[in-house]
Amino acid sequence: MIFLALLAFTQLLGACNTSAPATSRQNAETVQAAVAMPMDGDSIKPVIKTKAEWKAQLTSEQYEIMREGGTERAFTGKYWDYHENGTFVCAACGLPLFSSTTKFDSGTGWPSFWKPIKEGYVKEITDESYGMKRTEVVCARCGGHLGHVFDDGPKPTGLRYCINSPCLSFVKN
Repeated sequence: MIFLALLAFTQLLGACNTSAPATSRQNAETVQAAVAMPMDGDSIKPVIKTKAEWKAQLTSEQYEIMREGGTERAFTGKYWDYHENGTFVCAACGLPLFSSTTKFDSGTGWPSFWKPIKEGYVKEITDESYGMKRTEVVCARCGGHLGHVFDDGPKPTGLRYCINSPCLSFVKN
């Protein structure tokens, strides 16, 4: 079992350093499952790619949202009304971001969570675009824009991480 986990992690390291897109849905799901494993310690090794490498890896919608700060239309994403048990990971680099146990229906039309899977796996940045002051949420590993966090969520945190579906992949438990 440990050998298989190490083998998957070794394959993952190679996959994270390449800009080639997954050749099939099954290959992408295998990589996502491997990256959903707990990380050693609290350090996160950054994934840094050129604009061209991100464009080659991501769909046009993912690129627009994750690299250009766009937003999907409400009630259109595949995860806003999704109810499976598992882990939501970054679609760009596979870092585990949110557990399905912290997902809730915010009524906004976007997947909403009351806390990240682990402190430090998402970064919060002040966003003063469009004449508003909001808090942007980005992936701590690849820096991809995920959405925003608001202080109108449920207990125990009172937070609502409002995340764009294309920024996420899902790994079932």
